[in-house]
Amino acid sequence: MASVRETVAAVLSGRTGYEDGLDLLTVAPAAEVDPVLGRALFDASARLFRDGWQPAELHRVVARRGDPAQAHLIVDAVAAHLRGFKPRTVDPRWRAQADELGARVWWGADDDYLRQVAARRRTDRVALIDAFLSVLQVLATLPPIDILVPPPGQVARATRPGGSEAMLSRVRALLAKAEATTFPAEAEAFSAKAQELISRHSLDEALLEAGDTAVTPYARRLGVDHPYESEKASLLDAVARANRCQVVWSPEFGFATVFGFDADIDAVDLLHTSLLVQAHRAMARDEPPGGKAGRARLKTFRQSFLIGYAVRIGERLAEADRTALQGAADAAALLPVLASRETQVRQARERAFPRTVRGRGFRVDSEEGWESGRTAADRATLGSRTV
Repeated sequence: MASVRETVAAVLSGRTGYEDGLDLLTVAPAAEVDPVLGRALFDASARLFRDGWQPAELHRVVARRGDPAQAHLIVDAVAAHLRGFKPRTVDPRWRAQADELGARVWWGADDDYLRQVAARRRTDRVALIDAFLSVLQVLATLPPIDILVPPPGQVARATRPGGSEAMLSRVRALLAKAEATTFPAEAEAFSAKAQELISRHSLDEALLEAGDTAVTPYARRLGVDHPYESEKASLLDAVARANRCQVVWSPEFGFATVFGFDADIDAVDLLHTSLLVQAHRAMARDEPPGGKAGRARLKTFRQSFLIGYAVRIGERLAEADRTALQGAADAAALLPVLASRETQVRQARERAFPRTVRGRGFRVDSEEGWESGRTAADRATLGSRTV
């Protein structure tokens, strides 16, 4: 008779059917099954962390491909992985993602982990083994990806200058006020100041760092969630293009990789998040009634709304960027610097993704949604300044 380890390996490789493997594991002694499944989860996650996956990314892809309720197992795997590293050897960005997920070792001995999960989650043993096996199947399909944030144990990248952090704190505070107020004029004032800070800082950094070979483009993966993730990714692409960044969308993993310089990627991240908040608020206000009869109409309305919104936002952001550049005191000196940076960003993207496929254009099935989206984009404060 095959051992528990062999049974798990056979299911993950496809040599044994999932249901057959599940049946074998549920009748095997818990003392044999539990340590193997727990160790398999922690080992598979650790391999992926070493291969470039970050905590939030692994949590998201398991929630997307499996049962969202099973993603808590990845949170525990993050905590288990961190146990083996001293705090100074963990990149602050990696640690921040773990903290955001609430990763902590709450269980006792690893060999007893499954039983403790069952007690904590109040689930029966068959459902628990099914959850572990399902998550292991997802993890087994994931390939290595680029290491953008050093995993625990590797040398962390130097953090950004303190001035950048101070600027970002001010921008976040302004955007929070812009999104919280119910008065459009007040929101626009807060957002206009946020855009002013972002643009000025980005252009100042470009001039300051010109010729410094140590300053190179980086990449950051941003999650794009259901529903309508392709349309949301198109908004991210529009924001990125206006901020001198490039995007590669990976729908199978639920994230987009944004290439650019730090200040510009920060602007993309902040603006995209703020614009999504405004888009959802406007879409909820403008959308037609739902219900069974109107469900298809509602879906096409929302898709068309987000497409129209993204296109118009891209136009407005590009215009805002041109205005900021024309108003800069050193506009003539900035042009060759920005051209050089654009080349560096494109080359960084091509090195990481030498073979990309241009996405298909979006089809607009609801003229009502398209027009509502463009109108909402004209009303939006861009997490920034109204143009």
